[in-house]
Amino acid sequence: MAKPAKPQPGPGRSNLETPTDLSPEAVNDVSQAVNGLVADAFALYVKTKNFHWHISGPHFRDYHLMLDEQSDQIFATIDPLAERVRKISGKTLRSVGQISGMTRVKDNDAEYVTPLDMLRELVSDNKAMAKSMRDAHEVCDEHDDVATASLLENFIDETERRTWFLFEASRFADETGH
Repeated sequence: MAKPAKPQPGPGRSNLETPTDLSPEAVNDVSQAVNGLVADAFALYVKTKNFHWHISGPHFRDYHLMLDEQSDQIFATIDPLAERVRKISGKTLRSVGQISGMTRVKDNDAEYVTPLDMLRELVSDNKAMAKSMRDAHEVCDEHDDVATASLLENFIDETERRTWFLFEASRFADETGH
């Protein structure tokens, strides 16, 4: 018995295109904005895990647990964002190299970072992430992509909550984390 023929894409189309009523320009703009968020989320996840693994000092347990919870929350945003790109017929990130080239989150490979510096750095990174999400939301609004905008609204709220917790945890700490 012969194998059924694989469907072939039409001219200028790939097998990955999903039907959408969004214009090609909207798909491109929204995909680009959301893929930037996916790259940032991967980088922020790794940085938060790095600090989770390397936190020390008298508030170790509290900070360790908070950073673990926050890294899980960040990781949980990646798949819905990437899948949203695919739902509108966009292409998602394919490699660590792409993530590295697109992320706006700066690495911290220092041998030792004080707990206070860790928290302050993550405050800054999460604030920047919320700003990038708002910028992506504006792109969605320009193209009437209410579903992606709606998804971002929840993630903005979660990001602001992380920023708040990190800020409050670092607020009165001295350089040793006390």
